[in-house]
Amino acid sequence: MAMVASLSSMAVGTAAKLKAKPHLLAPKTLTLQNAPSTISFRSYQTLTAISIPSKNPLLPPIKSLPPPLEYEATSGSLKSRLAAGETLYGLFLLSASPTLAEIAGLAGYDYVVVDMEHGSGGISDALPCLRALAATRTPAVLRLPEPSATWAKKALDLGPQGIMFPMVDTPAAAAHAVACCRFPPRGIRGSAHTVVRASAYGLDDGYLTRCEEEILVMCQVESFDAVAEIEAIAAVEGVDVVQMGPMDLSASMGYLWDPGNRKVRKVLRDVERKVLGVRKTRTEADAAAEGGGAGGPYLGGFAMPHDPPEELKARGYHLVAGAVDVGLFRRAAVEDVQRFRLVQTEIGEEEDEFEKPREESYWSE
Repeated sequence: MAMVASLSSMAVGTAAKLKAKPHLLAPKTLTLQNAPSTISFRSYQTLTAISIPSKNPLLPPIKSLPPPLEYEATSGSLKSRLAAGETLYGLFLLSASPTLAEIAGLAGYDYVVVDMEHGSGGISDALPCLRALAATRTPAVLRLPEPSATWAKKALDLGPQGIMFPMVDTPAAAAHAVACCRFPPRGIRGSAHTVVRASAYGLDDGYLTRCEEEILVMCQVESFDAVAEIEAIAAVEGVDVVQMGPMDLSASMGYLWDPGNRKVRKVLRDVERKVLGVRKTRTEADAAAEGGGAGGPYLGGFAMPHDPPEELKARGYHLVAGAVDVGLFRRAAVEDVQRFRLVQTEIGEEEDEFEKPREESYWSE
């Protein structure tokens, strides 16, 4: 029981450090009773009843609770926050670094996209990043290398809150993306829910009843062909987010080196208006229908040097990715080197170190 007490103290200490983020998910507590003692496990993702056999002959076996504990949907999920009208600010993680993922979560980003399309990592690299983000209670989205059922299946089994499908050019491709996130008969997702991380390795009895409603299906529109069918793509049932891809869009229009070209910006504005129009129409129709509905898709986008995140927010975007981890480090590293090299000191000339103003912060800051 000393070990249990120690683990409990660590959990309380960690929770105290994270109080500064008001939107963080509230922890759930799982209690297992074996007279005369009670053991509690804290989880930020699921609430589940499990049974652990006891090898201590002095203690009776630990029994699972008679009725299974009911799962309570977290108020801080991406879908619930979007439904509440929040604009979410995120980061793309290309480095596949769990350390940078953890820093991003602690910094306060609303979500982090672990990028397996342009990033160097794959599924096995994404898993430590998801664990690091879970430790900071920051939702993770996985961007797939390609819009395939195989990649979607492996990504969904890790338990992210969202899946991003790249290069969705047609309504049929959007419908395929949705099907990849649904079990048969509604879709084509393969089933291993009894042993994967998404279901707490089979310990979460309620996983199947809610997983399809909780996952955020994000379809990237990033080609001129997709732009021509944007309203039909946005209208596909089950598409939760239409994510704009300005870099690939500009390349498909012949402006690879000029994503800020006036013609590219004009096309983007037109697409934005159409997606927001589909959302408004669908939301009004669902509100008028008996029982209501989820409404149309949200609009997601990437900030660019010529199109900063605050402008995307002002134009009605619901999810704004403001930076890339590699880009942030590159800029900081280049500025650090330039700052050092710009210091001009005459050879043999020394300054009195006691005359220099004292820095208020550590060198690492």
